[in-house]
Amino acid sequence: MSKSALEGVKVLDFTRLLPGPYATMILADLGAEVIKVEQPGIGDYSRTMRKDLMRGGNAYNFLILNRNKKSLSLDLKKPGAVEVARRLAKDCDVLLEGFRPGVMDRLGLGYEALKKENPGLIYCAITGYGQDGPYAQKAGHDINYVGYAGLV
Repeated sequence: MSKSALEGVKVLDFTRLLPGPYATMILADLGAEVIKVEQPGIGDYSRTMRKDLMRGGNAYNFLILNRNKKSLSLDLKKPGAVEVARRLAKDCDVLLEGFRPGVMDRLGLGYEALKKENPGLIYCAITGYGQDGPYAQKAGHDINYVGYAGLV
């Protein structure tokens, strides 16, 4: 049996909506073990974005973008949940997050904190407008990006 390109690679996914889930979908399709972390009671907003296109309580776009992934619900405002996330990150090869700059640092889950226990961790922060600069703290969504880039 042939081995998948990313078999044995573990990914911890703190993203939602489109850019991050799309990136981790590709990693999962290539054989990586992806663990998606969602907010309790809400989950990924794309679960219910298209109520006219749903199956089993989930929108089709959510099902497509999150195929081949495991899922876990953690309330990162609670210390116990943050500790669970830290333990998961310790055993992962890659972490993706889509929060505004500084959120993961304030939770104790930023790159500097996590690399102490996992120096080989690849940490990817997907933000609308980068980690610093005049728009860094603004929420970003795909329509904002294409408008800002002059594509619409």
